[in-house]
Amino acid sequence: MKQTATLALLAGTNILVILLFQWYVITQLGVGIETDALFAGMAVPQLILTVVGSSLTHVLVPLLATEDAGTFRQNAWGFFLGISAIFTVLALGLYVTATFWVAWLVPGFSKPAQALTVTLTRIQLVSMIFTASVSVLWSVYHAKQKFIWVELSTLLSSVIALGLLIWLLPAYGVAGAALLIVMRTGLQVAWLMPGLGHWEWPDWSSSAMREAWRRIRPLLLGTAYYRTDPLVDRYLASMAPAGGLSLLYIAQQIYGVANVVAEKAIAAPMVPLLARQAGAAKWAAFRHVYRRRLLAMGGLTVLGYLVLLVTGERILNLLIGHGGVTANNVHLLWVIMVALVGFFIAGAMGVVTSKTFYAMGDTSTPTRMSIVTYTLYIPAKVWGFYRYGLVGLAVVTSAYLFLNLVIQILLLEGYVIPKRERNSDLKTQNEGLRSQTR
Repeated sequence: MKQTATLALLAGTNILVILLFQWYVITQLGVGIETDALFAGMAVPQLILTVVGSSLTHVLVPLLATEDAGTFRQNAWGFFLGISAIFTVLALGLYVTATFWVAWLVPGFSKPAQALTVTLTRIQLVSMIFTASVSVLWSVYHAKQKFIWVELSTLLSSVIALGLLIWLLPAYGVAGAALLIVMRTGLQVAWLMPGLGHWEWPDWSSSAMREAWRRIRPLLLGTAYYRTDPLVDRYLASMAPAGGLSLLYIAQQIYGVANVVAEKAIAAPMVPLLARQAGAAKWAAFRHVYRRRLLAMGGLTVLGYLVLLVTGERILNLLIGHGGVTANNVHLLWVIMVALVGFFIAGAMGVVTSKTFYAMGDTSTPTRMSIVTYTLYIPAKVWGFYRYGLVGLAVVTSAYLFLNLVIQILLLEGYVIPKRERNSDLKTQNEGLRSQTR
């Protein structure tokens, strides 16, 4: 409980600082072309990081958590160097070709807005490299069950970036904000590098490397498809009135950062524990931990959503209804957030169910499920936007995430965990028969 409370406090404070960063940019520049370009420029880097970065964490934490000290450091260095090199090459390719694919990403933007989006995207591609590297470092610390320094280092980086923003934004505008986002992520890498320990030459053919590739392959293939959701959002929102893309992004960010607090305090600490329980075939304890975390996540998010319904618009007016942000902007933001109920509640609870699959080393089941539901979701989302605008898009998103959550729970309770229990019982019986024969 003490660790959970500390993690929640640190993650909450960090998220508050990140929100203050975005709040300062929005209130100083207003909701319009510049902020639309800034948030659109984050789309592709965030997509790649969501696909690869989250996949890495889900795979590496259970793997590293079960290694001995001798191979831990060697494999940690190997994962860090390999991922950093891959993302550097990828970023260079995207940088060179940005002029071509950005125009396709935001077809509703004017030519000047597209040119600004290209510039801001290229800046933030550097942040993509740092975030990929830091995702490996997070996995290293989480596998050691050292969660506090991960959150504290993120908070320190965010506070420094916020302080510099107040100084640099008047001089460099929205480009200065993009540069500080890069610097903030680079600082996190610097703070966490000592966690790798002294230099150890990687063994690229180790069993851990092979197993990581086996587990991550279905995640990469599947998530590369169904994680394109932010690109669809930017594509559609670029055709909304100026500022619409910014408001949709802000709504998702507010919920997203709230979910990060809950994830780091509730979901992330359970993964090493579940991995060990799965390895020891302690399925009753495994199910108990997963269910308690799922109920805790659901209770917190439902309570937060009720607060939004009752006092949300007043709070939003108080927080961002200043400078270039109008009362109409705030009202539309609140309506979008109400419609995004599934993004908040089902999205947070879905993190618990997904991590439960990954703790067992099962990356293919949730991936296959998401591919099917996402295929149905995309045409529904396009219909919702063209029929009801940004609010319609948000409602369809909520329905999709609730459907995913229900299916994952049914799979865990009705198929995956019972199957593991039966296999464990059968293995025990076979071992007993062999011992009697001997």
